[in-house]
Amino acid sequence: MTDSITPVPITDQTLGFTITERHARGRVVRLGPVLDRVLAAHAYPPAIAALLAEALTLCALMGSTLKDSAGQLTMQTRAESGVVQLLVCDYRGGELRGYIEYDADRLAEAPEHPSLFALFGKGYLAITFDLATTGERYQGIVPLDGDTLTSAAERYFVQSEQIPTLLRVGAIRQPDGSLVSGGILLQHLPDGEEGRERLHVRLDHPEWEHVAALGETIGADELADPTLPLETLVWRLFNEESEVRVLPGTMLTRGCRCTPEHILGVLAKFGVEERREMADEHGIIAVDCAFCSTKFPVDAEKLEPVR
Repeated sequence: MTDSITPVPITDQTLGFTITERHARGRVVRLGPVLDRVLAAHAYPPAIAALLAEALTLCALMGSTLKDSAGQLTMQTRAESGVVQLLVCDYRGGELRGYIEYDADRLAEAPEHPSLFALFGKGYLAITFDLATTGERYQGIVPLDGDTLTSAAERYFVQSEQIPTLLRVGAIRQPDGSLVSGGILLQHLPDGEEGRERLHVRLDHPEWEHVAALGETIGADELADPTLPLETLVWRLFNEESEVRVLPGTMLTRGCRCTPEHILGVLAKFGVEERREMADEHGIIAVDCAFCSTKFPVDAEKLEPVR
């Protein structure tokens, strides 16, 4: 009789790599417990949970490309006449958070697996890079008119930054009911880069077509397989290349910033009368965090005076 060994899950981390002779770079990511923690705060129905899982995976892929460790990547949607009224998620220094506001009645009328149009109607996706060290901000807005949120994010890079980009995201529900999601980002950088500016990018470069064709072969079952090391995933795709350099990865955590100190600091900026109007009959201001659903009861009369 032999002892069986349960594989250690490979989740909540990113891995970067470059394909030197193809002038390409990439990121792979896989989310597990971090995803569960974000989703558990709201008890989302399956279609909404799947959408937020996709958005958080995209955030991790794009945010982990920031060279500014204190920088932030934010994704936000605005929509008209759809099930989803608002989707917000962001990445900062390996921390992820996100939430969705949706119309439960309209969702009940939608198919089990609603299309992007059914979820958003006429909608837009805004992607914003905030660089803390320089104070610079880069933002692009693209319509939500593709098949998936991923395809809209892919269009952002082509349209706003003129970088040939391939994005793929997949998620699998585990036997215990938890979700594991994974994704890959591939980009072509033919003539070097300076900061976030890519020079002389051509959309029909044969080197890029080769890299993209290999990236297209990956499936959701590989991206979201918690037993498959990320290095092995990269090797499966690009093992015939002459050189693939693996870069340091990033561990991911749920990063809500709703500390009591932060809440008090925000409320203290309001005048005394404004704070009293916010309070209930007992003088308590109830503050709910949209990201993690934590409730903060604050005594309006005990706040420090506005300075």
